[in-house]
Amino acid sequence: MKVAVLIGSDSDFEMAQESLKILKAFNLPFFLEVTSAHRTPRRTLKLIKDFEERGVEVFIAMAGKSAHLAGFIAAHTTKPVIGVPIAGQTLGGLDSLLSTVQMPKGVPVATVGLGKSGAANAALLAVQILALKDESLAKKLYDYRQKMVLEVERKSKNIVDKL
Repeated sequence: MKVAVLIGSDSDFEMAQESLKILKAFNLPFFLEVTSAHRTPRRTLKLIKDFEERGVEVFIAMAGKSAHLAGFIAAHTTKPVIGVPIAGQTLGGLDSLLSTVQMPKGVPVATVGLGKSGAANAALLAVQILALKDESLAKKLYDYRQKMVLEVERKSKNIVDKL
């Protein structure tokens, strides 16, 4: 089970790190590449095919502005594609969000939110997809969620104790 994380620009690396932290926490092998749907379309297509041959089962695509990277990938694979819109300086990410989420019928892209939460959620969604056929990964995901529950309960208790 492998995940490919493709970012449209090296400036997107900070966001990608949020996904990579999650993938590392679940011990999932991943690839990371900078490529562009517009500036390097042949390279992007070659990467998609190479990653499929290397066993990639889920793609995560992060891009800003027109944010066509996820759609480009989805048009060239039948593997799940998760799009992470990156906020730009012009429209605060609305342009990226709409470009990522507005896919034509038949070429789906699962789109998560903007920012670091979106990048982390993209990796968690990849984990969920892969956990469908891997019991040990499903158990790790369950344990991860249980830790979140305990953390919220602990914080809630701390707040109540301050009253």
